[in-house]
Amino acid sequence: MLTQDERRTSTSTLTEHAFDARTRTLSLMSDLDDEQLMGPSLAIVNPPLWEIGHVGWFQEFWNLRYPRRQNGTGERAPRIEGADELYNSSEVAHDTRWELPLPSRPETLSYLRIVLDDVLENLHASEEANGAAYFMQLATSHEDMHGEAFTYTRQTHGLCVPPGARRDPALLAGQPSGPLEGDVDVPGGSYMLGATPERPFVFDNEKWAHPVELAPFRIARAPVTNAQFAEFVDGGGYECRELWSEEGWRWRSDAGAEHPVYWQGGRGAWQRRFFDEVEPLPPHQPVVHVNWHEAQAYCRWAGRRLPTEAEWELAASAEPAGGGGGFTSSKRTYPWGHDAPSPEQANLDQAIPGCVDVAAFPAGESAFGCRQMVGNVWELCESAFRPFPGFVVDPYREYSEPWMGGDHRVLRG
Repeated sequence: MLTQDERRTSTSTLTEHAFDARTRTLSLMSDLDDEQLMGPSLAIVNPPLWEIGHVGWFQEFWNLRYPRRQNGTGERAPRIEGADELYNSSEVAHDTRWELPLPSRPETLSYLRIVLDDVLENLHASEEANGAAYFMQLATSHEDMHGEAFTYTRQTHGLCVPPGARRDPALLAGQPSGPLEGDVDVPGGSYMLGATPERPFVFDNEKWAHPVELAPFRIARAPVTNAQFAEFVDGGGYECRELWSEEGWRWRSDAGAEHPVYWQGGRGAWQRRFFDEVEPLPPHQPVVHVNWHEAQAYCRWAGRRLPTEAEWELAASAEPAGGGGGFTSSKRTYPWGHDAPSPEQANLDQAIPGCVDVAAFPAGESAFGCRQMVGNVWELCESAFRPFPGFVVDPYREYSEPWMGGDHRVLRG
């Protein structure tokens, strides 16, 4: 049980995070007209109007309805009639979401406002602060994930840079630019992969820390850049069958892929579509919009490989031991330590739209010298997405379990 001071701090922090996520959601959708709020039916995105309502439904269900069901105080009806039939992503088939009788924009925004007010009132009144905190963090993390989805939906549809995301050079004032070449050495040993129980909030796919034996390895200091990947493309990487796995070559052939999606032009003059603009390909930013097959083929071409999940986490979070090498049993919360992220350490929250050069944010390096292992870009690992030993699914079953055991791969960063 939290003390009164701990509970007050926790409640204040949870409230701040919930407002932050909601502000970003509303900003990402604020400039879209009614046609753009639906958009064309595509397998890789949702209609934004549906997705906004889903965010509110998720927050309402897990903070206000699920706890009442669990403690036997009776089911609570959703604030919008028929909300389960509209917004429960586990039950509503993706392709039908464009045909649903969705509430209007004003009605949807009103729903989000009412739900957040109710959730915060419940949080401040809750005697079970720990339980309420878990579901608050679940819903806020879920909304942050959809903030990323709203952003890539805008990219997919060729809409403008999201409101509030500024391409302002001042945001990078004093940061180095350009490439960041070279590898770092990371010691081997028995590493505890995963989260430990004292963490305040953990998704079930991170439970629980377990020993993994790793040999010493070398890993690049920074992600693969556009310039590096362009050498692979210009060198015929997409035409060279032996660089691709059987499944990867089948994907490349079926997709007709000859370069990363959104690239245009050709050798020495590559451009990219960035939201609704076409611009020269930034050479020293990390390559994005490539899948695991493309990453594997690049690695074979470059004489490298993708890191395993355990190798990536070790390089990002381990604390080196003094003197004789190796690492300690403690892990850093972030690559740079335990302090909360600052604008000097990472590109977070879409403050800078897109990515920045891989040399930026040296203050955010891991103990072994890897840069930007938080923020800027997701990084692909070799490992398949599998449950850790002793995995037990959390109440939100659909977060991890349905995707384990298939062809999904681990993303980190």
